[in-house]
Amino acid sequence: MQNILQPTGDQVRAFRDRATGEPIAMLNLLKFKAKAEYEDGRPCDLSGREAYGLYAKAFKEINEPKGVRVLYAGEVRGLLIGTGDDLWDEVAIIQYPSTQVMLDMLRDKDYQQAQLHRAAGLEGQLLIECGPGKTF
Repeated sequence: MQNILQPTGDQVRAFRDRATGEPIAMLNLLKFKAKAEYEDGRPCDLSGREAYGLYAKAFKEINEPKGVRVLYAGEVRGLLIGTGDDLWDEVAIIQYPSTQVMLDMLRDKDYQQAQLHRAAGLEGQLLIECGPGKTF
């Protein structure tokens, strides 16, 4: 497992090719930097979590009108099954009306601007695509 902040071209093409037109959910596993670090080197007193909070606020403002919904977001408290130490700080599940809505978001200039806060705050992230929900 490797934490990367942006998808590769191959990953984006595979994501696009899996599109069904149905809603998708993205499971976000987030690890924050202790102190935010902006790529342009600006002075900053924010924690990584605080910088990511600026991104999250902009994300919702940009995407909720397009039907994107935050189904769950919360702090990781510990493991019940499995082993590992200090893997993730927060988890979020975001539902998109379709793959295309997410692809369009990635090209949106306002979203790209908001990503500066995401990059400043995150040490790493796993973003896992999930298909339409099913009954247990």
